[in-house]
Amino acid sequence: MENLFLIAGIGFLGSFGHCVGMCGPLAIALSLSQQAEKQQHQPTTINLPNCNECDGEDTTDPQLCHNSSPQAQPIPSNRVWSQLRFHLLLNFGRLLSYTIVGVCIGIVGRTLLEGGQLAGVGSELRRTLSIAIGLMLIWFGLAHVNPTLLPRVPILNPLSSAGLHDKLQQAMSRLSLSTAWWTPLVLGLLWGLIPCGFLYVAQWEAVNAASGWMGGATMLAFGLGTLPSMVGIGVVSTKLGANQRHQLFQLGGWLTILVGCLTLLRTGDQMVDYSGHGALLCLLVALLARPISKLWSAPLRYRRALGVGAFMLSVVHVLHTLEHAWSWQVQAFLFMLPQHQWGVGFGIGAFLLMLPLTITSFNGAQKYMGLQWRRLHLLSVPALALVVTHCLLVGSNYLGRVQFNWVNSVMITALLSAMVGVFLVRSPLFWSMLSMEKWYVPPKR
Repeated sequence: MENLFLIAGIGFLGSFGHCVGMCGPLAIALSLSQQAEKQQHQPTTINLPNCNECDGEDTTDPQLCHNSSPQAQPIPSNRVWSQLRFHLLLNFGRLLSYTIVGVCIGIVGRTLLEGGQLAGVGSELRRTLSIAIGLMLIWFGLAHVNPTLLPRVPILNPLSSAGLHDKLQQAMSRLSLSTAWWTPLVLGLLWGLIPCGFLYVAQWEAVNAASGWMGGATMLAFGLGTLPSMVGIGVVSTKLGANQRHQLFQLGGWLTILVGCLTLLRTGDQMVDYSGHGALLCLLVALLARPISKLWSAPLRYRRALGVGAFMLSVVHVLHTLEHAWSWQVQAFLFMLPQHQWGVGFGIGAFLLMLPLTITSFNGAQKYMGLQWRRLHLLSVPALALVVTHCLLVGSNYLGRVQFNWVNSVMITALLSAMVGVFLVRSPLFWSMLSMEKWYVPPKR
């Protein structure tokens, strides 16, 4: 029962970011199309969020303009009940679709459990999928906070595909021509089958349930969690200004990031290592991004996202360590070996250095601070040295500690080489020694 409340909470919190942003415009478009069809008794085309500019139409009448903003079409008070009824039926169909899919997925989970693939909390499949879902949620959250921060991945944002978008628009346009009472119910059933990255979270929990009826209950709980925002955005969004909806969207993004971090915290002891070394990898690539941008430009485009991602993974790493390694007993630090105490100290130092960098990772701070902003963000260089030292002294399950055997020696050498390589690539002297000065990208003055 606790898991059902948890998945409902995830649906509720995440819906204010991902669902409102991705599905809200679709719900509004369906609603406005129904209103226009009932008023005019003639075919009306649903225009999803990226519809084209009106060409030659009389835009003085907002109902004739396909590109008119939803907030420009206020809902009269005598039609509020009709709107509410439409969206309740629409979302009832969506929840019914979720439940049916959940039953099927739960049966699959039962098969995997009996086959041993999901046996125990230490199952590799269970851990891997949980980590993937947690990172996916953090990705969604960052994309909602700043839509230009990360690239769009088709599997996570299926509607970003132009072909699928057009097919969906045409199919729902044809279906919406009917003014029958059951039309929103059928639209909701189809809507519930649209692939969605955030929905993958609930579907994985349904697999985890390892039971048909519990899988259905899990998906239903998730759908009920998203219900308030989806009904609300469909009914009252026309009364919200663009700025208010943008603020709501960003708030949902931060909540989604929080849910993603909490999901990662439930993945067992191994996540202590995965999150820490994930943060290290993001920091390495972020520091390489500028000097190699002539050879490989992608890291530079997402350098800020990599830096913020390194800090977020560091937060997960710290929380995982406190929860799984220390059981929130901070005094355990006093009983560690001196080598490990120094390692923890270096890790804390790196975390503190990255904190102001993350807080100032936005354009306003860069413009306000000017040259001081760059000087502050050069702290990422000593932060890398501290992180590497932390890894070597504390060790992990798959990266060697400072011990005398050939496996650990190879891993230690590889890690130190990566750090030294980053420092060399950032130096113009290194590029001149290789006679490759033309490929080096210096910092902007």
